[in-house]
Amino acid sequence: VPMVAPGNVQVHVINSTLAKVHWDPVPLKTVRGHLQGYKVYYWKVQSLSRRSRRHVEKNILTFRGNKTFGMLPGLEPYSSYKLNVRVVNGKGEGPASSDKVFKTPEGVPSSPSFLKITNPTLDSLTLEWGSPTHPNGVLTSYTLKFQPINNTHELGPLVEIRIPANESSLILKNLNYSTRYKFYFNAQTSVGSGSQITEEAVTIMDE
Repeated sequence: VPMVAPGNVQVHVINSTLAKVHWDPVPLKTVRGHLQGYKVYYWKVQSLSRRSRRHVEKNILTFRGNKTFGMLPGLEPYSSYKLNVRVVNGKGEGPASSDKVFKTPEGVPSSPSFLKITNPTLDSLTLEWGSPTHPNGVLTSYTLKFQPINNTHELGPLVEIRIPANESSLILKNLNYSTRYKFYFNAQTSVGSGSQITEEAVTIMDE
């Protein structure tokens, strides 16, 4: 098997889900056989938005021939990763380079995990929601938009409300009685807005 590990391993984080890694080639005489390529082992150490330590799954990408760089796609935003590089010949892998640590920046969050509308009265509705399963960063706020829908399914004027990130419920007041409303709800990080969840509910006709 090869005798030495690739040196000067560098990681350039391109965005919240993509990084580029490059390394110096090993001297050919240390390969001790036919150079097949380089393998990059990389794994997530932890998510920076929650303290969950889970089973670590190592990802392996093989770059053929004498390539000295490669892309690592599909990373999770706002996470800490480690990687190392090994050279491969027909017999197997050489020793691993020392581990390199890198962090991905924040991304936009996934949609809120649920949106539930309860306690209809003549002029109010109560909204409850769950935070996104993948915040992909630090949540800064939620945005609620809603509008009435009339009997011919035309949409009325859209109202928008910004809600602090630490809230998980809201009572909407001053609504019209016996009216169907459509709600659009999403979460934000400093990077931008995540995908929205939609729901409909009706205020009651009379007490």
